[in-house]
Amino acid sequence: MGAEEYDVVAADGAKPGSTSSTGGEDDAINLKPKISLLNGVTIIVGSIIGSGIFVSPKGVLENAGSVGLSLIIWVMCGLFSMIGAYCYAELGTSIMKSGADYAYIYEAYGPFLAFLRLWVECMIVRPCSQAIVALTFSYYVIEPLFPDCEQPDIAVRLLAVVCILILTFINCYDVKWATRVQDIFTYAKLLALALIIITGIVQLCRGETENFNDPFEYTETNIAKATLGFYSGLFAYNGWNYLNYVIEELQDPVK
Repeated sequence: MGAEEYDVVAADGAKPGSTSSTGGEDDAINLKPKISLLNGVTIIVGSIIGSGIFVSPKGVLENAGSVGLSLIIWVMCGLFSMIGAYCYAELGTSIMKSGADYAYIYEAYGPFLAFLRLWVECMIVRPCSQAIVALTFSYYVIEPLFPDCEQPDIAVRLLAVVCILILTFINCYDVKWATRVQDIFTYAKLLALALIIITGIVQLCRGETENFNDPFEYTETNIAKATLGFYSGLFAYNGWNYLNYVIEELQDPVK
């Protein structure tokens, strides 16, 4: 965040420059609440509707083995994510501290377990997920340039690095820039998803329903593979908890 994103407020609520009985050592630096309700919605929608929804269906169908089981897995993943989102909505309005998992574990179990959770998130979970998202973005962007041959691996990786660096700069420089970029890409992803859904409906109306004649044919009986399908589905829903990481920057968290 840039320096303009912070607001110095005394512990007793005094404004900067006013006389405070608590002294300068009690002054606190807080993030300004700049994220509106619409921005919050687009953060959640934009985080969930990402590369996962365009990549995960293949993994779900391959591991499920049949259309019927894959649809059941998608519904179960949706219900699981919805329950988690309800819990986080309650936590976010009860403990209004940015950090999500870290803040809640800190309040419940203390600093040591909270630090371990944050370390795993920063060093393993988040870098891996961001790398997958950036590589998927690069594959889709470069694909039209190489219609008849395989994409150069180095080009895909370099574009992914550039993408991550640009987004990192935008998020560090200004919250408003970050929310605007988030809004634009959210609308773009919704448009792309709508085109895919409309195409599927058109194909169904044309009679392309052979896969629904026996939807549970070839269903995978190996529970391990079905579990992998469930994991792929959850990856597509990933992002429902991201708004809680910036809960202090929301203008009205309860709303």
